[in-house]
Amino acid sequence: MNIGKDAENQARKYLEQQGLKFVTQNVRYSFGELDLIMRDGKQWVFVEVKFRSGNKFGGALHALSQAQMQRIRQAAACYLQQHKIDAPCRFDLVGINQQQIDWVRGAF
Repeated sequence: MNIGKDAENQARKYLEQQGLKFVTQNVRYSFGELDLIMRDGKQWVFVEVKFRSGNKFGGALHALSQAQMQRIRQAAACYLQQHKIDAPCRFDLVGINQQQIDWVRGAF
């Protein structure tokens, strides 16, 4: 059982229920990974998924470091360039704590 993969699938399903369209997931580069790539209308959405079994140390929503945000931005820029995408984008965070899903649009 892969908890991270399960959390990403749970986040994907939740975001699809909110009207976002799935593009791909687990895009890996040597310097970083994009958990989910979705579309919200014309906007590309790069989603970081964080799972925590409890709320210690602030829970899932507080588990994203500045360094991680920088790597995600770099990976997103690379993805957009590789796919020749010139469109608005944003970075969202989905935190999952014990079956609770928190979605932060434009988290960073």
